[in-house]
Amino acid sequence: MTATRDLHALGQSLWIDNITRPMLDSGTLARYIEELDVTGLTSNPTIYDKAIGGSDSYDDAVRRAAESGASPADIFFELALGDLTRAADLFRPVHDATDRVDGFVSLEVSPLVAYDADQTLADAKRLHAKGGRENVFIKIPGTREGLVAIEESIFAGVPINVTLLFSPKQYLAAAEAYTRGIERRIDAGRAPYVASVASLFISRWDAAVTDRVPADLSLKLGVAVGAAAYAEYVSFYETPRWKDLAAQGAKPQRMLFASTGTKDPAAPKTLYIEGLAAPATVNTMPEDTLLALADADVTLAPLPTDGAAARRTLGRFEEAGISIDGLGLELQQKGADAFVKSWESLTTRVSEKAAAVTSA
Repeated sequence: MTATRDLHALGQSLWIDNITRPMLDSGTLARYIEELDVTGLTSNPTIYDKAIGGSDSYDDAVRRAAESGASPADIFFELALGDLTRAADLFRPVHDATDRVDGFVSLEVSPLVAYDADQTLADAKRLHAKGGRENVFIKIPGTREGLVAIEESIFAGVPINVTLLFSPKQYLAAAEAYTRGIERRIDAGRAPYVASVASLFISRWDAAVTDRVPADLSLKLGVAVGAAAYAEYVSFYETPRWKDLAAQGAKPQRMLFASTGTKDPAAPKTLYIEGLAAPATVNTMPEDTLLALADADVTLAPLPTDGAAARRTLGRFEEAGISIDGLGLELQQKGADAFVKSWESLTTRVSEKAAAVTSA
């Protein structure tokens, strides 16, 4: 039995953080589903920037869209939705088998509207409708403005992947926004279930404190943050408030561990997979991490639900001068800024590709 199968048996969904047209055309994604237990995927502008620039697979579609007068952003969304709807169809059997809990793909709104809740909501509705698949998540950052759009999107029935969460405090704010949306749906007589995940970024924590903490704390912050947030996740959905909602047909917003590829070349590729093997959650990992996990000889143990050990570790980081809430806000802001840069690079890439293929 492979480690990917072990992870699946433990109760954690294994998603891949990648999507390209060649992956679809070659049957690679279908093979990952069949052989490596992959049950969903996530995407981002950086992935598409590389895919569009490094392949001619998109040339014809770019040419047609450009000749119709589409903007670079509209061209991107057309390309991405073309890929993601194909992937969503591959995942549809698991989506149906899990009663619409698993089997999702994700597409994010433009980060240029991240601080405009009304525009983010409008874009989320538009993109989900254009995708035409119920197992397509729309990614919205879990910033202060984003939380407003997240609540409104859930109330409107749009499945949401809350992205750019870093700290347990930020996770809980996202869970509250989701819950308020569900409560409002029930009060309005609407269906009580709208799928959602809350994506907690892991590896950037360790990268942020390199050379700032004692050697014995090296590469321990990301797992500790994830484990502490997981304990909050378990506790949040065991409250009387949520037991009442569940009795009416609501389902929890699942926690998703994101950015789980190691950034330190000296660290094991499976560091954040082994450390965050948690039932009823998702781990979305880069392709090289997935392949490393498939070949790894590891023992996967369920993450403790009480979070006591994780909180003790976080306390040691606080003693070393690392503010978890403060650094979490800093990482979220830097992440939002990086999303904008990635988006600008992507639209420039699309513009260059459009110019090249139309002139040819």
